[in-house]
Amino acid sequence: MSWQDKKVLVVGLGKSGRAAAAALARLGARVTACDRKVLAGEEIEGLSRAGVELILGRYPEIASLQPGMVVTSPGVPSWEPPLAGARQLGIPVWSELELAYRLLPPGVKIAAITGTNGKTTTTALCGQILRDAGLPVTVGGNIGIPLVEEIKEIVPGGYVVCEVSSFQLEAVATFRPRVAVILNITPDHLDRHGNLDSYIAAKARLMAFQEAGDFTVLNYDDPLTLALAGRTKARVLYFSRRQQLELGAYLKNDVIYANLGSGEIKLCHRADLALKGDHNLENCLAASLVALALGIKPWQLISTLKTFPGVPHRLERVAEIDGVLYINDSKGTNPEATMKALEAYPNPLVLIAGGRNKGSDFTLLARKMAGRVKYLVLVGEAAAELEEAARMAGIKDIYRAAGFKDAVLEAARQAARGDIVMLSPACASWDMFNNYEERGDLFKSIVHELAGKSYGDDL
Repeated sequence: MSWQDKKVLVVGLGKSGRAAAAALARLGARVTACDRKVLAGEEIEGLSRAGVELILGRYPEIASLQPGMVVTSPGVPSWEPPLAGARQLGIPVWSELELAYRLLPPGVKIAAITGTNGKTTTTALCGQILRDAGLPVTVGGNIGIPLVEEIKEIVPGGYVVCEVSSFQLEAVATFRPRVAVILNITPDHLDRHGNLDSYIAAKARLMAFQEAGDFTVLNYDDPLTLALAGRTKARVLYFSRRQQLELGAYLKNDVIYANLGSGEIKLCHRADLALKGDHNLENCLAASLVALALGIKPWQLISTLKTFPGVPHRLERVAEIDGVLYINDSKGTNPEATMKALEAYPNPLVLIAGGRNKGSDFTLLARKMAGRVKYLVLVGEAAAELEEAARMAGIKDIYRAAGFKDAVLEAARQAARGDIVMLSPACASWDMFNNYEERGDLFKSIVHELAGKSYGDDL
């Protein structure tokens, strides 16, 4: 479609909104961008210089503005006035992901990954597999770089691996990945979606526009994910760490196998995986199916599985100080993610948790903590909820920190040689930080400061 002089309203000036507004301005569209917050900084000024009309601190009246198209940032709920008003007037509302999809050069093959947990690691792993195989690949989306920002780097006939969130999927209209992956579904973002059914429906939109020649990869061990098989026209491939499957990727005698219909392929022994833990085994199984579906040779895939180290802020080893290992799992933003982190190590744990609750129930997490956590440090808005759940589960050694640095220092005081101090908050970061990366970076900075001191020093 032609964008020259087309009136477009961009709602929300977070990372995705800014990228969308800039891309549309370059295409010659008449762009108005708004945010209910008053924003400043070089990136906002850059949009103004590019010809974007900025409306800050409020939303415009959609009826008076009359745009031909609305593009929304994922952080803006669908009930916000510009989005609700646009839909009432029949004005198309696209996510930044949909816009990026429409701007892709011809012949691009997309692998899109979603799920409550594991999507960042799986996206990065898939991208590395394709990169190691010598293919032209771009990795983006919810993993940190808006896809629309990378359009200029994507070559015709190339590959795109993108992490996709439920927020982005709410406003897709044609987005069709060659391979769609849904890793798992557990209750999350219920404060935004309202209930679990709506959250599932948003995730399922990843495969809504696929056709018979495409692939959908689903977790056979996860009932909510398995139940989505009937919603796609694509060929369904399953992965399982518990069942040996006729087709798909699976574990047999601690060896990973895959079968896409042309016979069983032995990939590698589970112990050879660079990524450790049951949750990462599932990520590796899913990534193996993505790679094979895109035509990667098994030997190329195996090499990357044995060497890929993981991603920042997900079970990231920060330092070992006086026999205590410090692990940054700031990306553990819901209870299920933190439960997986607790299972990854056998050592006694001093756990730092808390932040903003996204509508989660902490009961099951607290029960898991009771068998693993020797000392619990809580911080942020959800500290009281987490403490109540933890005490109900029988946990007694709990500390309510006054702030984030206090939480890390208290965890260091309580840890003994052989312990692990782990930041795995089970909550969003938005009460204290802009994002989980900022939270994880501060954790790492404090730990690096501690590395020059011994536990006998005054912390």
